[in-house]
Amino acid sequence: MIVRPVRSADLPALIDLARSTGAGLTTLPANEERLAHRVGWAEKAFRGEAERADADYLFVLENDDGRVVGISAVAGAVGLREPWYNYRVGLTVSASQELNIHRQIPTLFMANDLTGNSELCSLFLHASCRNGLNGRLLSKARFLFVAEFRELFSDKIIAEMRGVSDERGRSPFWESLGRHFFKMEFSQADYLTGVGNKAFIAELMPKFPLYTCFLSEDARAVIGRVHPDTEPALAMLKAEGFSYQGYVDIFDAGPAIEAETGKIRAVQNSQVLVLAIGTPGDDAEPYLVYNRKREDCRITAAPARLAAGTLVVDPLTARRLRLSAGDLVRAVALSART
Repeated sequence: MIVRPVRSADLPALIDLARSTGAGLTTLPANEERLAHRVGWAEKAFRGEAERADADYLFVLENDDGRVVGISAVAGAVGLREPWYNYRVGLTVSASQELNIHRQIPTLFMANDLTGNSELCSLFLHASCRNGLNGRLLSKARFLFVAEFRELFSDKIIAEMRGVSDERGRSPFWESLGRHFFKMEFSQADYLTGVGNKAFIAELMPKFPLYTCFLSEDARAVIGRVHPDTEPALAMLKAEGFSYQGYVDIFDAGPAIEAETGKIRAVQNSQVLVLAIGTPGDDAEPYLVYNRKREDCRITAAPARLAAGTLVVDPLTARRLRLSAGDLVRAVALSART
């Protein structure tokens, strides 16, 4: 498997992936026109022709047969062209000594606090390929790109995680809150956001703080929680240094997690090494290995061994990266050492 920049020729495969995601992956709508526009901007970003506010580094996961089986992305900065909304989970205290009452009520505040941060987004892997190293490669490959081109990204990176919805795509949070203001199904609002029609958020959502005690019990229970299918992705990012700081999605209340860019494990610990081709050995551990290119970026995960400033990989790994012995690579252990 190899992670590489998206190309226009990948559009049919992206449409197929988008149709299989279900509700909740806002940045990958099954809309050919929107996806074609996004792919075009991604190609500009990889060529260095987009400002940070517009940069969308969209990657695909490709198997050795050339089939695209996954997608992931990192945006240069969010909210610099149009407002970026989250709810900030706060606390309101009501107290009366005379009545001996003291209430702490969680409160949702509409906020634009995460504006300007880079964002991990659009992570999706075809169900048939959710095995081995594929998921970790697809998600973490982005960090090596960030480490190599640090100047393209903000000092903080965020990731909005998919919130809880049932098998029919119904969100308890949406049913208790959003539906009253938007008068549409969660899937429709989710789709409209994905195709860029975000003005209705500002026009229709209440600006005043919302007391969660007015929400249904089911809605309160999912605030800051992820969809069961997203739990592995959340655990993976937490292991890289991401944490939940009290911001949630305004539609499904999924958590927005964040990390200082320079302190993300795979960014901080990655090294530039000389590539050596040989036999890594039976005790070799999986590494993320990146050819350090931008427009022709190629990243893979494979067993490798550090040896006196070199990274020893097998011939197949070198071919996947389109590199020769003596070339420089950026590499990091695939997972944190325990």
